[in-house]
Amino acid sequence: MSDSAGVGTESPPLKAAAVSGERGETLWLYEASKKIYPRSVSGWWAGWRWALVWLTQIVFYGLPWLQWNSRQAVLFDVGARRFYIFGLMLHPQDFIFLTALLIISAYSLFLFTAVAGRLWCGFACPQTVYTEIFLWVERHIEGDRVQRMKLDAAPWSANKLARRSAKQIAWLSIGLWTGFTFVGYFTPVRQLWAEAMVLGFGPWEWFWVGFYGFATYGNAGYMREQVCKYMCPYARFQSVMFDKDTMIVTYDQQRGDPRGTRSRKIDARAAGLGDCIDCGLCVQVCPTGIDIRKGLQYECIGCAACIDVCDGVMDKMQYPRGLVRFATQHGLENHWTRNQMLRHVLRPRVLVYTAILLAIVTAFVTSLALREPFRVDVVRDRGVLARTVGEGVVENVYRLQIMNATEHPQRYTVRVTGMPGAEIATRPDFEVGPTEARWVPVTVQLPPEAAAKIGAGAQPLQFEVERLPGPDENAVTLREKSTFVIPR
Repeated sequence: MSDSAGVGTESPPLKAAAVSGERGETLWLYEASKKIYPRSVSGWWAGWRWALVWLTQIVFYGLPWLQWNSRQAVLFDVGARRFYIFGLMLHPQDFIFLTALLIISAYSLFLFTAVAGRLWCGFACPQTVYTEIFLWVERHIEGDRVQRMKLDAAPWSANKLARRSAKQIAWLSIGLWTGFTFVGYFTPVRQLWAEAMVLGFGPWEWFWVGFYGFATYGNAGYMREQVCKYMCPYARFQSVMFDKDTMIVTYDQQRGDPRGTRSRKIDARAAGLGDCIDCGLCVQVCPTGIDIRKGLQYECIGCAACIDVCDGVMDKMQYPRGLVRFATQHGLENHWTRNQMLRHVLRPRVLVYTAILLAIVTAFVTSLALREPFRVDVVRDRGVLARTVGEGVVENVYRLQIMNATEHPQRYTVRVTGMPGAEIATRPDFEVGPTEARWVPVTVQLPPEAAAKIGAGAQPLQFEVERLPGPDENAVTLREKSTFVIPR
């Protein structure tokens, strides 16, 4: 890592990585890491980054408190095996929809990366968002880059202790509130709040609030760029999705080099200099501590902080903006305008990703729209497969699980088809409450003359479960196959 990434306390070298050189000296296989002190920056891209910070956190923190039909709008009630997403109620059997949603997210990431690099990482990734929030807290308590560096190097004093304590309390508060909100998606958040007032959490609630809270505290407060550089797999395989027509944060080397400091009055061209004044601010604002002037690096998360700070320097020097900018490699090599670069976005890779994504989204939306309002599962009674009652009547017992996927009670009726003479011996109609899953015992009987005509063995049978029409609902019928056993 470049020394200009920030002056700080060096971590002790990893002694396990030491080897002996030919002359007996010690060689370190790993460079000692240095603490990065990102400098605050303002500008067009910083504004967008903070807009997304606000948007994502308003959604994350606010969604559990939103009510829908007298219940929490988004609730994953694992204990009751019901998942509520606004007007949609899903059972565990609807796991296919979650799978489709994950696939859509993955293909969206592939598509956006192929078009414009790591925009997700730089603007909306939770690690980036919470690091930005924690850095904001740190800057307001300890000061900007230079002040934080001086505070770290200073001996302990009342002022240092007060600032560090205030920062830690603020970080812990944000982390624990984040953990509380996360658990609020799985336990009704209003109930959870009442429990929090008396510290009445259950063991799993204590665990997950603490785990998620301290994970946020550790990742955003201390690990920061280490998560992006060493823990996140996305940085490692992003190069597979990049090509020379991908929009990435780039330094215009032809325009910027040779670098050199100068006053505003000096004619850079006459002095044989490029537009880069070698101020190092692009390194100081980088949250991962890289030098964008060295070209594309896997550590770059595409946050565009270097673009904002470089544009500010160009304004002061009265040079054109764009020395560091979003551009493509082909665009830089061929000196294309922005419009020319954008016209090369619709290339085969992007078209394939788009076509696949549209197909999956269409199938997903269609499946949700055509989803039946209830589900039926038929299970044979394992205790009694078949028996003869009365005057030779053959009887089979079944258990039907009816899952009502709506938020109001529904009435159903059951009948059997596929076997002449078979009929329901128990009450054929029943009611299932809102979002309820109910097991209903059903007895099917076959007269002796019909049983003798069909013969012994397992015979196909079909259950028809009909949702009776309501004031604003049509009748819906589902069919489930089963077997009817006739004893010898």
